[in-house]
Amino acid sequence: MNVEEAIAILDTFLEQRLNNLQEVVFRKAWEGQTYQEMAEGAGYDANYVKDVGSKLWKLLSQALEEEVTKSNFRSVLRRRAERAKLDQQSARKQELGVSSENRGNGGFPQVARIQEIRESPLPNPDFIETPGGPVPLNSFFYIERTPIEEQTYTEISKPGSLIRIRAPRQMGKTSLMYRILTYARQTGDLHTVQISFQLADSQVFTSLDKFLRWFCANVSRQLNIEPRLDDFWDEDIGSKVSCTLYFQEYLLQQIASPVVLALDEVNRIFEYPDISRDFLPLLRSWYEEAADVLEIWQKLRLIVVHATEAYIPLDINQSPFNVGLSIRLPEFNLEQVQDLAVRHGLDWAKGELGAKQLTPLISMIGGHPYLVRLALYHLGRGDVTLDQLLQEAPTIAGIYSNYLRRHLANLQEHPKLAEALKRVVTTSASVQLEAITAYKLESMGLVKLEGNQAISSCELYRLYFREQLG
Repeated sequence: MNVEEAIAILDTFLEQRLNNLQEVVFRKAWEGQTYQEMAEGAGYDANYVKDVGSKLWKLLSQALEEEVTKSNFRSVLRRRAERAKLDQQSARKQELGVSSENRGNGGFPQVARIQEIRESPLPNPDFIETPGGPVPLNSFFYIERTPIEEQTYTEISKPGSLIRIRAPRQMGKTSLMYRILTYARQTGDLHTVQISFQLADSQVFTSLDKFLRWFCANVSRQLNIEPRLDDFWDEDIGSKVSCTLYFQEYLLQQIASPVVLALDEVNRIFEYPDISRDFLPLLRSWYEEAADVLEIWQKLRLIVVHATEAYIPLDINQSPFNVGLSIRLPEFNLEQVQDLAVRHGLDWAKGELGAKQLTPLISMIGGHPYLVRLALYHLGRGDVTLDQLLQEAPTIAGIYSNYLRRHLANLQEHPKLAEALKRVVTTSASVQLEAITAYKLESMGLVKLEGNQAISSCELYRLYFREQLG
């Protein structure tokens, strides 16, 4: 879909067309421009353009009867276009069916209708979202893992709360974080700030002082508060105290409403022990200040998101990862996989028979969200058959080759882990592993622990790593 098609869709929902400036903001937002860039190009004040944009998204939200924002409006309109095409195809099929009844079972329209159904297992396979990265807000393919969403929504509503979301890579951590932030914005007068440490330049991590100044400046700008680091930074009292005072006596004082601070890809910090040893306990101290009923710190609510592949050599009493609400994202169960398969247009996955047909797939890949999404994406598009997918899955020709290669490269950098996993995948029974090794392999998602015994998480890992490590 291009911007002209998007505007045409809007015209069918809006009572009157967008005015000139609204259309400029819409077109530039479609191109990915910031409000500042729009203002410079159009010759307007940036705050005025931002206000026009805010009112535009509210207008579209009312017209489309769902939340529309600068970050999700493209996906909303694409889904509306998809829905319109589905309705057109449904109407066309009904017309063909009526015509065939009038002409008899041997009539041409009935033949055309059968061919259409056979040739297109999905009404619109081109609209299946490509898996990889966070699942967009309002996506048709997001699967809730009840009661996790509800638990996090309840927790983020509490003053001074801290939510820790942890799981191996591509399990849906950031997707859940986005939904918590959206809930916070919709249901309460809350500011939200999102910081991904994956976006930080390497030089940011050269010292704790540089890192904390970058951190404070980033939060300030997202809150639209002028950074005043030099007014609070004092090398005599140290970076951690300076950072704490900056939040306590400046940032949290400047805002009337609580702020939800979401920290994504925190595992990036684990690569820099000198920083993680100080920064993570600092977060914990802020949480404890709120728990001690220091009112100003109750305005800060934290979301900490990290992958579990990294083993953290921290004192358990200094880490923030044993306080607050801990969320360990589980794999999808059979019912959730079946639901997602049907959403991908795979009608053969419906009912008890469908569940039985999905069983070999789940046996192969478990319920890992990304592996499931990738399989259903290719099946829904008709790229492969289920039998072909299962046969090629653990090979370098399969759809999981890149994903498996990343794990293999990680193992090759840690020979002890590779040797331990080799024992697991080449043994028919469960294997007892040294505690720390077992913990690391489980954190990577490669093994499941049954008491002190380890087994391969799924058949995909067992077959692939038995070949590669053997």
